[in-house]
Amino acid sequence: MKSLLRLYAIFHKEFTQLLRDRLTFGMIVGIPLIQLVLFGFAINTDVRNLTAALVDQADTSLSRQMVSDMTASQVVDFQYRVATIEELTTLMDQGSISIGLYIPPDFDRRILDRNRVGAGGNRAAAQILVDGTDPIILGVGRQLANIPVSFDSTRRLQGSVGLEVRNFYNPERRSAVNIVPGLIGVILTMTMVLFTAVAIVREKERGNMEFLINTPVKSLELMLGKILPYVVIGFIQVSLILILGWFLFRVPVQGSLIDVYLATMVFIAANLALGLLISTSAQTQFQAMQMTFFFFLPSILLSGFMFPFDGMPKAAQAIAEVLPLTHFNRIIRNIMLRGAEIDFLSSDILALLAFAFIALSIAIMRFNKRLD
Repeated sequence: MKSLLRLYAIFHKEFTQLLRDRLTFGMIVGIPLIQLVLFGFAINTDVRNLTAALVDQADTSLSRQMVSDMTASQVVDFQYRVATIEELTTLMDQGSISIGLYIPPDFDRRILDRNRVGAGGNRAAAQILVDGTDPIILGVGRQLANIPVSFDSTRRLQGSVGLEVRNFYNPERRSAVNIVPGLIGVILTMTMVLFTAVAIVREKERGNMEFLINTPVKSLELMLGKILPYVVIGFIQVSLILILGWFLFRVPVQGSLIDVYLATMVFIAANLALGLLISTSAQTQFQAMQMTFFFFLPSILLSGFMFPFDGMPKAAQAIAEVLPLTHFNRIIRNIMLRGAEIDFLSSDILALLAFAFIALSIAIMRFNKRLD
């Protein structure tokens, strides 16, 4: 009986302590809620409204009907209409679209040839250009090529029109081509934020802040001094991923390595600033790890690393635009897989710089060298 009372006393103490720890209690409630909302609403493998471009050189009733039927499927959203296939591929190289539809001038004749018995019409009526770096997008392109199309009543034709799918950037259809560049951002997010968040908190727990109080070191100097070693660590991690990605999975770097490292430097700065901000809010290393995980979960699910960004609801996309990993995924995949130059990715670079500046500014204002 006394053993049960002692057991109850310990249980009561621990449970009361958990309730008093607002951060831990928030994690207990918040993490299941976030996972439920993200997986239930934001994560959607049934992709819809992919950003697409159209080249309709035929501009006939047949071609317009096919475009209308594709639009009605809600799989693609034709946000761009250009005149030539060269403009279409440029949009693809820039990462502005996931899918492009090219309709040649003789589209009607190709349709009739394919439906005429004995005519031997084996030519594709049109082409679908697909960003093959993401296997999900490639699968959507194949489904789109077989979508039933109903034409006008005078021709009485219905069914697949025989679209050719052109796979860009990943002709071997390997998942590693898409995953390895994304892993750079995921690994840097996990390590940079966690290491930096724990750094300042560790000084508090070990009592080292007592020694720093009587020094002329300023808050900004202390923070920068703590994070500079992690910048070096970040570049080491990126180099390892690039080297192993090439030798193990043959993932190419189509763009400039200098651009890769420049983009990585900006992303590391954003993550380190966030880690410092977390460290000013956490009282223990365990709390710092909790807050890091609280940020890391939405980042990996909403950034486009695992699921196509265009397929998520607009509300989820708005949240994702605040996350540094979303912008870095666009940058690194465009540079490594499409050979894009960093100048064409200025909007995402500016977003990362803005995030780093805001997070660092708030962290400096919150930081206080004095012991409580």
